[in-house]
Amino acid sequence: MKEIIKKAEILVDALPYIRKFNGKTFVIKYGGAAQTKNDLKEFFAQDIVMMNFIGIRTVIVHGGGPKISETMKKMGKTPEFLHGQRITDQETMDIVEMVLGGLVNKEIVSLISKHGGRSIGLSGKDGGLIKAKKKLVKKLPPETGVDEIIDLGLVGEVTSIDPNVIDSLDQNGFIPVISPIGIGPNGETLNINADFVAAAVASSLKAEKLILLTDVPGILSKKGETISTLGKRQISKLIKDNTITGGMMPKVQSCLNALSGGVGKTHIIDGRIPHCLLLEIFTKEGIGTEILN
Repeated sequence: MKEIIKKAEILVDALPYIRKFNGKTFVIKYGGAAQTKNDLKEFFAQDIVMMNFIGIRTVIVHGGGPKISETMKKMGKTPEFLHGQRITDQETMDIVEMVLGGLVNKEIVSLISKHGGRSIGLSGKDGGLIKAKKKLVKKLPPETGVDEIIDLGLVGEVTSIDPNVIDSLDQNGFIPVISPIGIGPNGETLNINADFVAAAVASSLKAEKLILLTDVPGILSKKGETISTLGKRQISKLIKDNTITGGMMPKVQSCLNALSGGVGKTHIIDGRIPHCLLLEIFTKEGIGTEILN
């Protein structure tokens, strides 16, 4: 009986959050271990379906880097990176589109369907959803001290999002699952960082929350402790003193972009924790780092 009562108490504790977020839009960037481990995939799909059933409009943007690299190697092509960005020639872009828009995207759609949800997979090319331009990276060679522009190939950055496709799906009870592929000004296909796509989508929808799933507990202090809440000014200080570095930088920048674009709150959470979305959204304590205006 005690266990049954405890379950009821959990539901009662979640009630204020269910009431608060009913009808709101959450954009979730899905990647890392949560996207590669079978048990975590199931937990993620269950969380999404539950959120949808209680009235939260969910939009998923997914990555798929490890699967792309694995597929490239199987096809006899060696993945190449520069400053963490995949160098993407036409052959690589074909593989990226096949893996993201096909294998990964449809697996997520199938998992959500398995647990009773209704979802539709989209590429950023569908309905002109994601417009993009080529991304050029600046490199400062120490020997000359002169800026050098590096062409990464078919790597893009978002120029605009058309939310009409997403809105029409949301209004009919479907969960959009978006692969981060955009279309350039000349109709070319461009590979885009999923964190930045998620931020742009969240901004276009004026979402209540942007949630990024990662393989770390959140933003860590110098002592290795998770920082539960941060504001923009604190973020700047942590970047300057090298507390925030490396792979966390694009995630933090995505959160800042989303906040500037009108998103209510942003979260960086550990996707390795079972039911991480429910724990972050429906408990007072949360489990990751919340970044606010």
